[in-house]
Amino acid sequence: MATRKTLVIVPTYNEIENIEGLLKAIDREAPSLDVLVVDDNSPDGTAKVVESMMASRKNLHLMRRPGKQGLGVAYKAGFSWGIERGYDNLIQMDADFSHPPEKLPAMVEAMETQSIVTGSRYIPRGEVSGWGLTRKVISRGGNLYARNMLGLRAQDVTGGFNGWRREVLEAIDFSRVTSQGYVFQIELKYRSMLKGYHVFEIPIHFANRTKGKSKMSGSIFWEAAVCVFKLRTSARHLAP
Repeated sequence: MATRKTLVIVPTYNEIENIEGLLKAIDREAPSLDVLVVDDNSPDGTAKVVESMMASRKNLHLMRRPGKQGLGVAYKAGFSWGIERGYDNLIQMDADFSHPPEKLPAMVEAMETQSIVTGSRYIPRGEVSGWGLTRKVISRGGNLYARNMLGLRAQDVTGGFNGWRREVLEAIDFSRVTSQGYVFQIELKYRSMLKGYHVFEIPIHFANRTKGKSKMSGSIFWEAAVCVFKLRTSARHLAP
């Protein structure tokens, strides 16, 4: 039985079509977990849906932010909120059902013995559905590039379904992470590796969103490539 106090952090921006269903699914699959929704002032009313659900869910919390400042900034705000309130584990999770809520119990169980746990698409029994060939090639290629450039051992280094023990986030000083988007996930794992931590992977089925608008843009691949190169050249400043 899990003994560590766990918070699931869900950043949102215009996720009104997904958020209620996701929160109900988390409550069904892992009712003992607390959830923090970090909303960047979604104009579609996402935060209002969360507020309406909070009355009947004591383990549901909402952080309203003044505007869209990026995924990395949202997660750092969520990490700070959770650490200040004494959570032992902090789990990152997308709002669009691409990260399966039914895998939360397995992730929490793994975190009883592991410092970092990631839901992996690229280990045996992991899979992706709903992507075209171009998206698959970009994701696979980006993972291979980041792993080789930075010496990361995990198979899925860009994935965003990650569980962190608070001591890892404190050791890497997450507040100093400056990357955004997919590179934010890479930088967290890279800083952790430099501190001697190991990423434990569990297989997940990553399903492409069916509702709402994807945040993926055509410039993300090239932005990520440049940022990964910068991480490698700055390694001496990040190492202990």
